[in-house]
Amino acid sequence: MKTVEAIVEARWVIPVEPEGVVLDHHAVVTDKGRIVAVVPQEQARQTYQAGAITSLPHHALIPGLINAHTHTPMTLLRGLADDLPLMRWLNEHIWPAEQRWVSPKFVSDGTTAAIAEMIKGGITCFNDMYFFPDVIAQQAAQFGIRACVGLIMLDFPTIWGEGPDDYLTKGLRVHDEFRSHPLIRTAFAPHAPYTVSDDPLKRLRTLSDELDIPVHMHIHETAAEVEESEQKLGKRPLARLNGLGLVNPSLLAVHMTQLNDEEITLVADQGVHVLHCPESNLKLASGFCPAARLDAAGVNLALGTDGSASNNDLDMFGEMRTAALLAKGVAGDASALPAARVLQMATLNGARALGIADQTGSLVAGKWADMAAVDLHGVDRLPIYHPVSQLVYTAHRDHVTDVWIGGRHLLSQGTLTHMDESQIQSQMVDWGLRIAASDSELPHP
Repeated sequence: MKTVEAIVEARWVIPVEPEGVVLDHHAVVTDKGRIVAVVPQEQARQTYQAGAITSLPHHALIPGLINAHTHTPMTLLRGLADDLPLMRWLNEHIWPAEQRWVSPKFVSDGTTAAIAEMIKGGITCFNDMYFFPDVIAQQAAQFGIRACVGLIMLDFPTIWGEGPDDYLTKGLRVHDEFRSHPLIRTAFAPHAPYTVSDDPLKRLRTLSDELDIPVHMHIHETAAEVEESEQKLGKRPLARLNGLGLVNPSLLAVHMTQLNDEEITLVADQGVHVLHCPESNLKLASGFCPAARLDAAGVNLALGTDGSASNNDLDMFGEMRTAALLAKGVAGDASALPAARVLQMATLNGARALGIADQTGSLVAGKWADMAAVDLHGVDRLPIYHPVSQLVYTAHRDHVTDVWIGGRHLLSQGTLTHMDESQIQSQMVDWGLRIAASDSELPHP
């Protein structure tokens, strides 16, 4: 018998690749952090001697979910300014709060809280955009979660940088620091077309090619953004970016709620990845991403939660369900974005967008053992006719019991194994009291 580190047995193993496949009574065999085999349980026990065997008789074992767009430190701003349109939300509450409170400590504590929330919800990788990306990367590495950290870029000064040149210098330093880290990747992260001018974007375009890293950007988030660009520049933001050479397979376009037929064709032809954040878009009334039309055109669609300040959670199960339901309503087609496709969006498609599909995103031999176990046994989840549909339309993140990243068992029977949840909660309460006291529209604690 071959000696391996672990065998995880589940009632259903859903590898995602091929799409829609469900394997009954199978096991995932892992060694040195990677998947060795996905085989029937009896075959696994006959072939391998495992240091640890985890038996999950009522669970679906799926690839770890990939949160393709978020702002992890904004966990500390959860619920600060709800029920407001985007620009008022930003200008009157979020940006003032960030100016007052953002610091390495804020980013560290907020990221730690977000990582705990994400792991408990089955997320094994996240794509971030925020200030102090070095701190975000350090926290992700410390707690063992995969991350793509955004090297933020804006025209104006913030706590992280004085202007485009400074953002770029600091960003490249972060890229160099983590370029060989097994868990951490980087992406250029110009905030949005309306906050970054042409010259810095041209530089990022060149560096993206040279360093082979993506460009992660909010694009066509609202109708107002598009209208303002047309009035000022005589062209829509996507057309402007295309003229700068940025509409290409390295572009991770977030939101994309305002798209015409020509733009959908352009995005599909150029291999752009669209990072769909349905719940944030709904909450801020930003618009509806034409997800079904993008999918039909062959665009790689991934799912993200956005930040906790505009969602208000980092729940990819909720995001999957909302994405599926919203796509059907927008398309007027009940078959739009079926459950298996949405699960793929939340896993393998996210890995494709981040350039790591050869390493994670599906349960395939040779890939990292990034996995989440979801308990489907309960009065609110039974009976089960189609496990994939049950995951998307019925399961909640609270049904996640176990999570592995690179074979490390980071959530065991609902308990974080490498994080102090009570300490994290105390830090979040403390931040909430301080931030509430500084916002004139909130009751003082």
